Amino acid sequence: MAGSLVPLSKVPLQFSRPSNCCVFDLRSHQLERYQTCLKQSQQSSIGNISFKESLLLQPLTYHRRLSPVRALDSDVPQPIQEGYEKARNFEQWDSLTAKFAGAANIPFLLLQLPQIILNARNLLVGNSTALFAVPWLGMFTGLLGNLSLLSYFIKKRENEVVVVQTLGVVSMYVVITQLAIAGAMPLPHYIATSVVVFSGLVLNFMNYFYLLHPGIWHLWEDFITIAGFSALPQVMWSTFIPYVPNTILPGLMAFATAVLAVLMARLGKLSESGIKFVGSMSAWTATLLFMWMPVAQMWTNLLNPDNIKGLSATSMLLAMVGNGLMIPRALLTRDLMWFTGSTWATVFYGWGNLLCLYCFNGVSREFFLAATIGFLSWIGITLWRDKEVYGHSSPLTSLKELVFGP
Repeated sequence: MAGSLVPLSKVPLQFSRPSNCCVFDLRSHQLERYQTCLKQSQQSSIGNISFKESLLLQPLTYHRRLSPVRALDSDVPQPIQEGYEKARNFEQWDSLTAKFAGAANIPFLLLQLPQIILNARNLLVGNSTALFAVPWLGMFTGLLGNLSLLSYFIKKRENEVVVVQTLGVVSMYVVITQLAIAGAMPLPHYIATSVVVFSGLVLNFMNYFYLLHPGIWHLWEDFITIAGFSALPQVMWSTFIPYVPNTILPGLMAFATAVLAVLMARLGKLSESGIKFVGSMSAWTATLLFMWMPVAQMWTNLLNPDNIKGLSATSMLLAMVGNGLMIPRALLTRDLMWFTGSTWATVFYGWGNLLCLYCFNGVSREFFLAATIGFLSWIGITLWRDKEVYGHSSPLTSLKELVFGP
């Protein structure tokens, strides 16, 4: 969505809300009118027409583009930036990266469908025991992560990624429902999960269409912040059981810390940077949860090399493609959290597991080399195109802006 300034004499006055994903297209003849209007307003006071009034009366069309936004400032209005010599290239790349992010729905959907179909077949033939092999706690953690990221991207108005995260929530909830039908997930836990999922979806989309009171939205953000921050250390700790004691102490400590941080932020006891940090905790913890998945998988591969044969090379390739398609958009918008999560999942969950499969003769040499060349080429093209549209001399400048800001 882009905010537009249009002549009052041409169309009815309309208002639109600004977005963090906007582009500008200021043509040369329109720029000349703008400069002429400015000069006339400075040299003449006939009729006492101000510059702002004369500007509105000119047939000027101006689409604004906001500066890139990092994770901590995703919902903070950004100042207008001008001076890009290749505005059309930027607009085209902006459109393409949005389409790439939307196209990620395809590999992610294909990634979940086989499990859903297999579960349905087992339920239909009465083989409910087979569904006990799917850990409901892991599915619940992924579901919570998707809900947190859905809230984050709805605030950013990244429509294509909102669809991706919504699809993730729905597909994981379908799997959890199948597990509950089979008895692999306790019924009280399933009911609580259902309440969270439906409440989260309703609140998120009410907020997207500006139908939700800000106070209710803040309560939802506090909930996902506490839930996500509590789940992260517990999931990390559980990965190394039985080498560490089987305890819920990490989760309880994190829960107490998250509650204290949220209360201090709401009571104004933190600095401005501290409040921003608390506000970004839910998105970062969700990202870290997804980033931990390949670490847990590689740890399992290390302990039980025979389990590698159970990995699907096609699933790992789909994971690599789906996350890789979102890297250009994350880099273009200078979203460090999004870029970190997508790149990590592409490298470690997708390509890293393909490397494990190749080392243990799980895939052919040709398959692995093709995937590697495709992956490296995609990263190279992404960095080169970003350098071009921003007019930098080196791709490293784009990465520097991503981490430290423009």
